[in-house]
Amino acid sequence: MITHERRPEALGAVARLVELPERPPIVLVDNGSTDGTADAVRKRFPEVEVLALDRNAGAVGRNLGVERLRTPYVAFCDDDTWWEPGSLARAAALLDAHPRLAVLNARIVVEPGGEDDPIVAELRDSPVPGPGWLPGPALGSFLAGASVVRREAFRAAGGFSARLWLGGEEELLATDLLAAGWELCYRADLVVHHAASPVRDRSRRRRDGLRNTLPPGRPRPRGVGPRLAPLDPPRGPAAPRRYI
Repeated sequence: MITHERRPEALGAVARLVELPERPPIVLVDNGSTDGTADAVRKRFPEVEVLALDRNAGAVGRNLGVERLRTPYVAFCDDDTWWEPGSLARAAALLDAHPRLAVLNARIVVEPGGEDDPIVAELRDSPVPGPGWLPGPALGSFLAGASVVRREAFRAAGGFSARLWLGGEEELLATDLLAAGWELCYRADLVVHHAASPVRDRSRRRRDGLRNTLPPGRPRPRGVGPRLAPLDPPRGPAAPRRYI
């Protein structure tokens, strides 16, 4: 889980994660918070590994968290999202059964209302072609805060690019994974709940997201629509990005 300057949300999210029946090891990466987030989590949840950075590394914080784990699969989480009990066990079973599957994207439920996020329709009805063995609709990209990744594939592709910081960072990684022969798919029975934090710079996130997507007229891979388009063309498995 990555967090920045949102101590109440981070504490609430971690409280839900430690209660999951799967009892996953949890790494919280504090992206340079000055509000005491790291110390508060360490004090209340000593079983959680806390990595406190001296800067806001954005999505690269996830890369650093992945390096602290030794599990074959890693579930990402933001400080205003949480996984529904049982979802991680189902994700692990699916990844066990499909060794060329790199990413599972969960269904996102918006709280407090409990309705599906509008992006769910895009995921469910994805036009991206994929092999017949996929256990769900093939995707050309994914949403990091609602995904489970195969650690081996994630690391081989170089993780999230430091150049993008945050906002559309998933598209470039997804392109590299696809170019290396991995697959991504959506599963409705994996569920992430999202209660959007009021503490966010929506204008900056919008600007960064626009900056990190393709300009009009650039080719898009495998039928991916404008919202899920990568910044750069595929570079293949021989050119992984640097983490930091």
